[in-house]
Amino acid sequence: MAVRQVTTVVISRNRRAEVLRSLAYHDDPVILVDNGSDDATADAVERLFPYVRVVRLGANLGAPARNIGVRRATTPYVAFADDDSWWAPGALAGAAALLDEHPRVGLLAARILLGRDNTEDPLCRLMAESPLDAAGDAPGKAVLGFAACGAVVRREAFLAVGGFDPVVFFAGEEDRVAVDLAAAGWQLRYVPELVVHHHPSKVRQTDTARRTRITRNALLTTVMRRPWPVVARQLSEAGLDTLAAALPRLPAALARRRRLPAWLELEVRELEAWRPPTAAA
Repeated sequence: MAVRQVTTVVISRNRRAEVLRSLAYHDDPVILVDNGSDDATADAVERLFPYVRVVRLGANLGAPARNIGVRRATTPYVAFADDDSWWAPGALAGAAALLDEHPRVGLLAARILLGRDNTEDPLCRLMAESPLDAAGDAPGKAVLGFAACGAVVRREAFLAVGGFDPVVFFAGEEDRVAVDLAAAGWQLRYVPELVVHHHPSKVRQTDTARRTRITRNALLTTVMRRPWPVVARQLSEAGLDTLAAALPRLPAALARRRRLPAWLELEVRELEAWRPPTAAA
């Protein structure tokens, strides 16, 4: 079966109820990376879902915990899921078929439906209206971003660009992976026929803390990949909270600095200057 070509990698930390609910919707094979939980999540998963491979981490590694799951997978493709999300029936088989057919596609981004009402995540509209030129006969729309809980990656491509990195840790960790995949010659495509269900957990950071982390990580990603004038502009626009949060991580970001190729920098600037038609209405 085509679905056996895809391993689902789930990360979780102290959300036992959510992960036990969502795992029931996942197709085997599944790897759960427990990100240092202290609520007996791993014990409960091993007892109730014996087919799930559980990786217990002694500490919270953030988004890079997914890399451990990807390295342990033995399938050519890996789907990511959060502990409060799952792939719709048939989605992974469809993703595997598309990746088989299009060997230069490194990542497929799915349509994400939120909550019981299946409201479309606003990110999906942005991806659907992407102004980037489509290349060749690859499916869907060309994009330079994705949500981790709604992505299937070609395992070799993801690992070759280093996966998610500890500099940003969590929130916005997709941005650097997306541009590095593109820089390596891989295509990223949004395919709305692939569907993910996401029921956001109530166990989350406050909105203020999350916004600070997202802006901090955007700044750190800019330091790692963008020209110095862009870095300077973003530094000048950052608030004090963002700067204070970013400062301890700046040495690591600088150590990983590698400029995007000129053609890709132009595409990133095109996206930054673009105003979606729906936003203009």
